[in-house]
Amino acid sequence: MDLLSATQNTQQGAVQSPGPGAAEAVDASNATALSADFETFLKMLTTQMRNQDPLNPVESSDFAVQLATFSTVEQQVLTNDLLTDLGARLGALGLGQVSGWIGMQAVTEDPVIFDGQPVTLSTTVAAQAQAAEIVATNAQGIVVNRQSIPAVSGKVEWIGQDPAGLPIEDGVYDLEVHSIVGGETVARHAVQQVALIAEAQFDGEETRLVLENGQRILASQVVGLR
Repeated sequence: MDLLSATQNTQQGAVQSPGPGAAEAVDASNATALSADFETFLKMLTTQMRNQDPLNPVESSDFAVQLATFSTVEQQVLTNDLLTDLGARLGALGLGQVSGWIGMQAVTEDPVIFDGQPVTLSTTVAAQAQAAEIVATNAQGIVVNRQSIPAVSGKVEWIGQDPAGLPIEDGVYDLEVHSIVGGETVARHAVQQVALIAEAQFDGEETRLVLENGQRILASQVVGLR
């Protein structure tokens, strides 16, 4: 009978002669502490020895196996803690590396924050396209803007206006370039936004960049620097 079985039997009332304090020693909540609290483990092991069946005692080799198993689990927990700390240190290292990006222009393919001002974009248009347009959709997936652009790849200014020529509402929009041939869309490409990097932050897990327009992106989402 291993320690886990003894704990389960105690919880189910299967132990025949529980001694004083046995219920507290093998309480179900202690099972979760095995990997972190060696004192709890020893108390449970002692309780198991006190309440074992005298007609079928646990062999000493079984106790040795349980101690070895606990040691393995304990080492695994320590390893996980070390890996977590290492990840945090690597993240901080990444922050130091991207700090030199501050003041540069980042090229990303993330949704665009619109505040009423034109947004500089890099667009990709299919070589065979006869016309092209930027299509903007809101968070609900509704198309709120279509802006015609030259049928060549390059830099454009997205002005974000509705069909009446009025600026659309401030917010975050997904932008896509549609390449058109004979009035039909033959290709779609994500746009690349160009924005100044104002700040670099580390939130404990990942390195993020704050763009001049207030948008926060992951450093890994930057596809180019200018």
